[in-house]
Amino acid sequence: METVLDRILSDAASDGETTRPRKLMAAMRHGALNGGKRLRPILVWETAGLFGREDDGVLKAACALELIHCYSLVHDDLPAMDDDDLRRGQPTVHKAFDEAAAILAGDALLTLAFDVIADDAVHSDAAIRLRLSRDLARAAGIGGMAGGQMLDLESEHRQRTDAEIRQLQSMKTGALLRYACRAGGLLAGAPPVDIDRLTRFGEVIGLAFQLADDLLDVEASPEATGKATGKDAEAGKATLVGLWGAEKTRQELGRLLQEAETLLKPYGAKAQTLTAIAEFIVSRTN
Repeated sequence: METVLDRILSDAASDGETTRPRKLMAAMRHGALNGGKRLRPILVWETAGLFGREDDGVLKAACALELIHCYSLVHDDLPAMDDDDLRRGQPTVHKAFDEAAAILAGDALLTLAFDVIADDAVHSDAAIRLRLSRDLARAAGIGGMAGGQMLDLESEHRQRTDAEIRQLQSMKTGALLRYACRAGGLLAGAPPVDIDRLTRFGEVIGLAFQLADDLLDVEASPEATGKATGKDAEAGKATLVGLWGAEKTRQELGRLLQEAETLLKPYGAKAQTLTAIAEFIVSRTN
């Protein structure tokens, strides 16, 4: 995956491009090739692998999703958003370069994602590529990640119910994880019942990921997480950890892990890595 991302983010212009400005490419590479767990693209790869598809086209589709995720982090770190100086233990893009470069790098990563997902290698059927592109736009856009970010910002220093927090988190964090698991099934031609099962798996680990993230913000150190902690409380963010407390959050994480494992049982040993990913999400320390 790193190799494919590196190739996608090369300085060489693609057909139809005039040139790739050096500073813009450097900022994009800083935001995308700076470590990271690659959780979302790995989920695409592993869910497609359940049904026997493991090729360069799946890697490209997976990397398109990662470009979206990386763009969101670059913009999320900006002073007008979460105002972070560190990401993955390194200076954020606007600190390493400047705010204008960070905005443009995020814009370019977002746009490039749809260039990549449209590649013929992703799927021989243009209708499937179109469906993946539309689903990715919806997962990342108004009713998905971007909309969830807006709800999150509007929730600062305000009381929010359990249901309201779940909704904003299912959009802000869960939408891309849900897409990752669903996309793998679509890429591999999985039956509808399995696509529904993988979609639910993505929803479950999406909530677990956000709960674990919020718990880390409360309990972990910046050195362990590679970014500033304690910011949710400082900003008055609406989180389930803030509503429930740490102990209930851990109990819910345990319940979500059980559900994830149950969803994967029909696939037996083929789902071993996906099971390990679910366990990692629940117990991660960064």
